[in-house]
Amino acid sequence: MPVKTLKQFFDKEKIKYVSIVHSTAYTAQEVAASAHITGKELAKTVIVQSDGKMAMAVLPANRKIVLQDLREVTGSDEVKFASEDEFKEKFQDCETGAMPPFGNLYGMEVYAAASLADNDEIAFNAGSHTEVIRMAYKDFERLVQPKVVSFTT
Repeated sequence: MPVKTLKQFFDKEKIKYVSIVHSTAYTAQEVAASAHITGKELAKTVIVQSDGKMAMAVLPANRKIVLQDLREVTGSDEVKFASEDEFKEKFQDCETGAMPPFGNLYGMEVYAAASLADNDEIAFNAGSHTEVIRMAYKDFERLVQPKVVSFTT
């Protein structure tokens, strides 16, 4: 399970975090409600294809991606949403759609929405549809080193 790997990674890096087990939820808004976290603090992970290369776009659950903005800030000719078939092989240790926002652990570029950085803490899927991890945003930023850009509505 990826949650075990994540927790080992956090412990090794001396990161404080809280694990929250919740009832099964699939959409970001359902996860936020089930885990009693605001949509602003829950970071959802969306896999995109940027000029044919997979990347993670991480944004608050209550926001939506503007592909044109993501194209502009990445300097890509084409950015589109990746289909589950295109990315599920890369995340064999995760339930489909529950990938944690740690692209660095999967060899992927990570773009974090600037609005996410406004939070002291964020929470995110831990690889399953029944558990989230909450941690300080500054720790997430230190571990992942995302490119913090504006690409949401």
